[in-house]
Amino acid sequence: MSVRVRYAPSPTGSPHVGNIRTALFNDLFARRHGGTNILRIEDTDRSRSVPGCEADIVESLKYVGIQWQEGYGAGGDCGPYVQSERSLAGLYDPHWNRLIESGFAYWAFDTPQELEEMRKSQTDQGLATGYFGGAWRDASEVEREKARAEGRPGVVRLRIPRDETIIVMDGVRGKIEYPSNTLDDPVLIKSDGMPTYHFAAMVDDHLMGVTHIFRGEEWLGSAPKHIVLFKSLGWDPPEMVHLPVIKGRDGSKLSKRHGDTAALDFRRQGYLGVALANFIALIGWSPGGDKEVMSINEMAEAFEIRGIQPSSGVFDLDKLMWMQGVHVRGMDTGSLLSEVKGYASNPETESYWAAHPDSGVNMRGLSYFADDSRHDLQASAVELVKERVTTLADFGKASLFVLEAPSSYEEAALVKWKAVPTTSQVVQSVAEGLTTDAGMGPSDFEGLLRSVQTSLRIEKLGPVVHPVRLALTGASTGPGLFELMAVLGSTDCRERLERFLADL
Repeated sequence: MSVRVRYAPSPTGSPHVGNIRTALFNDLFARRHGGTNILRIEDTDRSRSVPGCEADIVESLKYVGIQWQEGYGAGGDCGPYVQSERSLAGLYDPHWNRLIESGFAYWAFDTPQELEEMRKSQTDQGLATGYFGGAWRDASEVEREKARAEGRPGVVRLRIPRDETIIVMDGVRGKIEYPSNTLDDPVLIKSDGMPTYHFAAMVDDHLMGVTHIFRGEEWLGSAPKHIVLFKSLGWDPPEMVHLPVIKGRDGSKLSKRHGDTAALDFRRQGYLGVALANFIALIGWSPGGDKEVMSINEMAEAFEIRGIQPSSGVFDLDKLMWMQGVHVRGMDTGSLLSEVKGYASNPETESYWAAHPDSGVNMRGLSYFADDSRHDLQASAVELVKERVTTLADFGKASLFVLEAPSSYEEAALVKWKAVPTTSQVVQSVAEGLTTDAGMGPSDFEGLLRSVQTSLRIEKLGPVVHPVRLALTGASTGPGLFELMAVLGSTDCRERLERFLADL
């Protein structure tokens, strides 16, 4: 059997963490088994559809490295891949008509007021709320014709069997039994003629040959209805895999305060797509062993349904930041520079941080990475500071002192070193020792500072290193000073030291 899976979002908003995890698991499973991943847009609820949302869906999937071989934007033999288009093409009509003809579905003509009164009565009596037949499940055709003649809008409902046990085989939880008398009769076709999710998604899964359905745990309660629908149509249901809920670290439902924002917001914040995918994949899934940092191909090689946990997963923003940092430090300089330059050049980066003025992100520093004429210095800056950053946005502040001379100095450090008698002599001596740019590497700059220490009879190297660092970067901390000086070169170092002396 060739594996065929589908990610089928509704275009009601930009995909968030839970949506992306479902899409990612589909992709990993398809890769693992050499199968096909399908992207389908489920827009039958037209009232909630957001124009242009499909573009956000596609961008989000591409950002985290998810691939699909068939479906929206890719084509295929089972199109169209947008449900409203499939409905207009009449692809659902023969199937719901067949259900009515065979008695597995029926027309119901309840008014909104009648449905509300039914729910109120059920609530008052302490009964389960839902449509368990009402006046129409066993109504005669004469009664239905009368309702049509009166112009009452009707819906098509699935006739759930009574006094039976519906068995759902879930890939995560195993066998689950549902008494059919607890299941209400779901609407399959709405009064406007559009199919509901319950109907359209299952019909599409069959027509598209889907073998495995990955979806959120919130759909587990609908699974027995879908099993009934498949069997009523004479079809074998795909294997169902219901993914655990994602919660915040405090155990509550995931929300924006936990970091649950649109996936594209993580891109705007400077997270690598591979790091976000890696982090999300491990929420509720374990690859086995103790390896956590993986590429998408490595995750695919390890992905098995049995590794998905039934208990809720936790969204831990601190872990995401750690994982992001590991991925950054693991990249070669060329690839990382390409990511930083792409991030700095993206118009959405500036607009995002303009809306967050207190973030501390230095857009001036990032703007230097959008200048293609400074490639060599940019590469040196990335290599120099990558051990000290987390997100791509951090490179603006962390690299600024490499790309331009400091315009001010850290106040506490400046006060401290101005009070040390040897500071001016140290800075002056180091500046005078920078007479050439030819072939000076980190060891040469270290030798120069040690010679200044010796000539000025300073007991430790610190009173030499620290004021020089402050003069060159404006800060008291940073990457290795000798490596930094090698990146800046003798001329730039001398100019910065002389300006610092003038400010002193």
